[in-house]
Amino acid sequence: MIDRQILTIMLSIIPAYLIALIAGWFIIPWLRAMKAGQTIREIGPTWHASKSGTPAMGGLIFILASAIGTLVLCLIYKSWTAMLVFAFALVFGAIGFLDDFFKVKKKQNLGLNALQKILLQLAASALYLYLLYRAGHLTSSLWIPFTSIRWNIPIWVYIAFAVFVIVGTVNAVNLTDGVDGLATGVTLPVMVFFLVTAIARGKAELAFFPAVLLGGLFGFLCYNFHPAKTFMGDTGSLFLGGAVCGLAFALDMPLILILVGFVYIVETVSVIMQVTYFKATHGKRIFKMTPIHHHFELCGWSEVKIFVVFTAVSLAMCVLAWLATAPIR
Repeated sequence: MIDRQILTIMLSIIPAYLIALIAGWFIIPWLRAMKAGQTIREIGPTWHASKSGTPAMGGLIFILASAIGTLVLCLIYKSWTAMLVFAFALVFGAIGFLDDFFKVKKKQNLGLNALQKILLQLAASALYLYLLYRAGHLTSSLWIPFTSIRWNIPIWVYIAFAVFVIVGTVNAVNLTDGVDGLATGVTLPVMVFFLVTAIARGKAELAFFPAVLLGGLFGFLCYNFHPAKTFMGDTGSLFLGGAVCGLAFALDMPLILILVGFVYIVETVSVIMQVTYFKATHGKRIFKMTPIHHHFELCGWSEVKIFVVFTAVSLAMCVLAWLATAPIR
């Protein structure tokens, strides 16, 4: 028989989906009224210019759905661990909101500068790791995927490593948000992975957040799928990055990000390779454009094909990640 708490968690996906669906009816017109339209970067694919003016900050839709869902589940079961993870993701979402707000205010595609973003992200990451450590959810040992081995390292080394991983991963998710529905689709299997892993490891309270975020993302996809009626903006992409990292560290398995975050990593590595090669060869390129989803666009792939293929790759890597956790389940 399915445990009542687990059943409630699974069923919470449905109301979260409905909340996001309903929220979109109000938030998107509000964003239009606020003239919160996206300014498309001049260096992007030329056909993206037609998307200029599409409301950004649509990530508020799934943030609202996950906020309500997480709060309700925490109140029902008197467990607040999931709320800590949500709060961490929300801080990153707030950083993204500030960035989006300044973009809208200045009517250009530049918001907070790089230093401001990094400093805010570093501070949020360090505080979250400290709170997790004090709450007993974080150890200074690294679990090695596919094994039951844990590598003990000094806590200060672990914290430095963890902050680097969080900031890098969050910004990798941000880079993935460049094609209609892409960051949404790629993140759906990741949330499924964290949902089932939390339950399988006897930490059902950590499953609250990925369950309702999963529902929220499905609802948001109804507005974000090609042709997108709204973009998640940095508000949404940084929130998702925070959610992915927050769950990985709350479950004390940060190295699993290599597998579940495979698409995010590939997107980032493509940019690093392009920039490095461009500078080393004085103008030559490896890819037609980066992040790599733009390369495939310029190769003739439709946005829908990119969405389907990248989401399928993310799903396959999340299945592999599930197999990697077998020794510790």
